[in-house]
Amino acid sequence: MDTTQAVATYDAIIIGAGISGLHQLHRLREMGMKARVYETGGDLGGTWYWNRYPGARFDSESWTYGYSFSEELLKEWDWKEHFSPQPDTLEYLNLVAKKFDLRRDIQFNSRVTTAHWNDSANEWTVTLENGATARARFLFTAIGILSTPTLPRIPGVETFRGPAYHTGRWPHTPVDFTGKRVAVIGTGATAIQAIPEIAKQAAQVTVFQRRPNWACPLHNSKISKAEMEEIKTRYTEIYARCGETPGWFIHEPDPRKTFDVSPEERVAFWEKKYAEPGFGIWMGNFSDISVDANANAAISAFVANKIRQRVKNPQVAEKLIPKDHGFGTRRLPLESGYFEAYNRDTVTLIDVNETPIECITPEGIRYGGQDHAFDFLVYATGYDGVTGAFDRIDIRGPGGRRLKEVWADGPRTYLGQLAEGFPNLLMVLGPHTARGNIPRAVEHSVEWQTGLLRFMRAHNYTRVETRPELVVEWTETVVKAAQRLLSWHVDSWQNGVNRNIDGHTTRRVLGYNGNAKHYRVKTKEVADGGYREFVFR
Repeated sequence: MDTTQAVATYDAIIIGAGISGLHQLHRLREMGMKARVYETGGDLGGTWYWNRYPGARFDSESWTYGYSFSEELLKEWDWKEHFSPQPDTLEYLNLVAKKFDLRRDIQFNSRVTTAHWNDSANEWTVTLENGATARARFLFTAIGILSTPTLPRIPGVETFRGPAYHTGRWPHTPVDFTGKRVAVIGTGATAIQAIPEIAKQAAQVTVFQRRPNWACPLHNSKISKAEMEEIKTRYTEIYARCGETPGWFIHEPDPRKTFDVSPEERVAFWEKKYAEPGFGIWMGNFSDISVDANANAAISAFVANKIRQRVKNPQVAEKLIPKDHGFGTRRLPLESGYFEAYNRDTVTLIDVNETPIECITPEGIRYGGQDHAFDFLVYATGYDGVTGAFDRIDIRGPGGRRLKEVWADGPRTYLGQLAEGFPNLLMVLGPHTARGNIPRAVEHSVEWQTGLLRFMRAHNYTRVETRPELVVEWTETVVKAAQRLLSWHVDSWQNGVNRNIDGHTTRRVLGYNGNAKHYRVKTKEVADGGYREFVFR
């Protein structure tokens, strides 16, 4: 390819055409900015383009998930289920792209490999995998927090001759498991959704579990036309409520503490939450279950008993109950028949702590000293969370400073919006922001950054940077917020731990775990105060 041609020049480059990138593109175009989106995948959708595994769907209520920036869009789109399945969500995002003519500014099959700051030109130069380059004043990362899949460190992974799929890189054509022997490695969130669906088809499903996860019922249901019309009348109220809760969900923690009520009242409350749809059992629980070990032990015991009631084999039930972390100290998966799947004669659970996987073979998996044949391997082995997508791009700021090296011990940002020492690098839902219900958090980030750009335009600024002392202050804030939670003492992708990746065995603070409402107030104060916390040129 001839790379000597003129370099494309834009006002802004956006990396990623998922929920974040589409929203940011729309806002930049409203400002009259010339923007380009580079997307690794063959089409738009981000998470909902890549994650097509059986059972993939929201765990946020659908009607809290969509974009709120267009009243016309809100009136036009009907959610079909309370927790939307992947195909419907992708259909929705394609509707958004068509309605606002976004595709003309998106380039697919275009993976960004490098992004280097040119200090003299005051701009970013981006290089794609095919060698093409482009320049822009501003660079937006809309790359998602779970977009870099990881495979397990098992010898022979590359040798299996049959189909092998990571849940985050699922084929775009249906996979027929009918009559097949399927091995599922992992019991995290994607496995918890996929296993019940695969088990409905397959002749045999063997699940390899290293670490069990807490999970609670999703309780999904269809949305009637009449119900959807009623929901449309409440969108303003719904979105306002999401903005007032700690995790951008509709669920508000109960202000009472676990032991403020009688044992009978406590159990009745938990029974009600367990029977309700969505995250109420987690996000709408007593206020102290995430910080008080005794309170957490009580809710953990309640959910453990639910698992014992649902799984017929007591030995299997005990293997499915986490013993190394309490309920809600890792992100809670919501499930539809996950525990009942193990009641099928065709589903077998292998605890790899007792019976380790020795290797992957051309025909299947060797464990227990024997070779076992499988027709399909499914890797539900997670992601290099939050910073993984950043690490895959060679991002260099002034003086050639590498972002990956600067962040070796954890991200350094102000408000999670800009990284220290990297001018004009704006991170949509970057590390150290308040997460939870992703589109609501994304919306806040996009709107805040758009406001920053409007401020810069009004004052003829072309460059924005963080103040180092405030980066230190914000980093201390997010660290303190994380360390007061029980979750800080648990290894998870949210704490930067992934033993399938070199150097990812030490916990790092990757998000603001304080309160989304508090985060919203803080960012508003910065904007209302004229962004004095930043340095402009």
